[in-house]
Amino acid sequence: MSAPTLSPTPATAPPQPAETRRPVVPHSRTEDVLGLLTGTFVVSLGLHLLKSSEIVTGGTAGLSLLLSYGLPVPFGVLFFLVNLPFMVLAVAKKGWSFAVRSLISIALVSAFTPLHAQLFGALHLPAIYAAVCGNVLTGIGLLIVFRHNSSLGGFNVVALIAQERLGWRAGYVQMGLDVLVIVTALTVVSPAAVLISAFGAVFLNGVLALNHRPGRYLGA
Repeated sequence: MSAPTLSPTPATAPPQPAETRRPVVPHSRTEDVLGLLTGTFVVSLGLHLLKSSEIVTGGTAGLSLLLSYGLPVPFGVLFFLVNLPFMVLAVAKKGWSFAVRSLISIALVSAFTPLHAQLFGALHLPAIYAAVCGNVLTGIGLLIVFRHNSSLGGFNVVALIAQERLGWRAGYVQMGLDVLVIVTALTVVSPAAVLISAFGAVFLNGVLALNHRPGRYLGA
């Protein structure tokens, strides 16, 4: 009688090592300075494209654009003034470092925006192109600013606090707030311009929602 054959036992998988979290590597001072300069420059360029075609966007930038269409005050001045009240919230919820960086970022956008107007001169862009390109540039610039522990005040502060405290994505929070601003634009610009503005704002907030998720970016 032949010996019974034993079916081979499956190899036991080696125990998986416990998941280790990568250490956070903070940005250097130089990286922060260059990051904020780059981010605010890109944001200001996007806002200039929007303003050149009288397109509205969300947030305090959208409010400032709306006011600039009806008031003889430069956009940069309005943008800086509109954001000042939100700095109180930034200090209370995010600390002085974040608030000071945000104030610097707001001032840089306010300074860069008229520079584009002087160097580009009058632009004649199709409204849809201006809405998409302007909002995408603004979204990319905001991402850079966010990743250097800063913001552009206003709804950015509210959106970042909601993401950190409640786990809500900053892009989705800001999208909801932006809807309110764009609907308000009906009192200033044509319904067609508002529709194009809403279309462009989807691109801005889509950039933020897809690329600024909790726990995704470990830089500080």
